[in-house]
Amino acid sequence: MRRIERSRPIWSAGGVAVIFANSPTMARAAKAATAIVPIVFTMGEDPVEEGIVEILNRPGGNVTGFSDFNNLLASKQVGLLHEIVPKAAVFAVLVNPANPNAEVNSKQAQAAADALGVELQVLRASTERDIESAFAAMVHFRVGALLNPPDPFLGGQREQIVTLAARHAIPAISDQRLWPAAGLLMSYGTDRLETHRQAGIYVGRILKGEKAGDLPVQQSTKFQFVINLKAARALNLEIPPGILAVADEVIE
Repeated sequence: MRRIERSRPIWSAGGVAVIFANSPTMARAAKAATAIVPIVFTMGEDPVEEGIVEILNRPGGNVTGFSDFNNLLASKQVGLLHEIVPKAAVFAVLVNPANPNAEVNSKQAQAAADALGVELQVLRASTERDIESAFAAMVHFRVGALLNPPDPFLGGQREQIVTLAARHAIPAISDQRLWPAAGLLMSYGTDRLETHRQAGIYVGRILKGEKAGDLPVQQSTKFQFVINLKAARALNLEIPPGILAVADEVIE
């Protein structure tokens, strides 16, 4: 087996043809490490604001990819919660303070809550114990609805969050179908599978000779709205017919 010197980037020794980056952090690290190897990213954030590319239509350099903007959907998600629990006077947003997007997610949720005239409690959790404490705070503040923005740690604690939301009878929304499939009330966000499929197509085009910098950064246009009716019944919620009519999937 040929030894690879640690001081050399792995792609210079192993012949990596394309790097796939699944977050702004990964994309920035890859971009800082090489200006030669093509990089294809997917992320929920705005890649221009994140400093990954300067423009979307012709990014130039060695970086391109897809943004599903799931981190920018708080207004729509809060609006859906408000339609289903219109009498809820206090909403909460659960964020991970270790996530660089926590402040942005909090501000977007606050703006959406302000527009609807409801109070918002920003609760933070970066450990399992923090999540328990956050739900105790929701009970204390009489939170009537919960927004759960995308976050790798919180996503890894899906079972705990779904269980606590059910235990304390708090209607909640997140961004991926995985959440209502696990028992949360609903989700609204872009289709991550479709985003990754499109990224795979870009990788294939690059491997056939196209330049990453010539491929426009694209924004996801396919959204999924999923409702779990079993969770709704457990929460004693009547989902308005208009909401059911626009749902892409209803889990019975």
